[in-house]
Amino acid sequence: MFKHLLVPTDGSQLSEAAVRMAVTVARDFRAKVTGFHVIPEFRVFTHRIDMLEDTQERFAQMAEHHAEQYLGVIAQAAKEAGVECETVCVTSDHPYEAIIRAVEERGCDLVVMASHGRSGIQGLLIGSETQKVLTHSTIPVLVYR
Repeated sequence: MFKHLLVPTDGSQLSEAAVRMAVTVARDFRAKVTGFHVIPEFRVFTHRIDMLEDTQERFAQMAEHHAEQYLGVIAQAAKEAGVECETVCVTSDHPYEAIIRAVEERGCDLVVMASHGRSGIQGLLIGSETQKVLTHSTIPVLVYR
């Protein structure tokens, strides 16, 4: 039924649980998996140019390090399950848009992602990337809670 799953991760424990479930689904459908992580754009307010350059470099190093760790979890889970896997990391201030763009560019037919279950004021203020993907996606989205 499904041939290519996009599995976004933010590195949280809930995302890791969603990854395990997604890999199981992919194995059962003999589908491939694309692990996906979005690094936010660098933003800082300072009056010192030297501080800005150093901070941006450190931010990039840390963000790439975390992305490798998060995507490594997906790659390892897929390897252990015998599921074909690739990993992708992009930079964007709007993760849901990057997720939807990846779905279109890679021809995915299912998104499997976690939801942290934020609601009320917190959900309104922080927003839910999962909710945005659900709202804007043209393919099925399997939400793990």
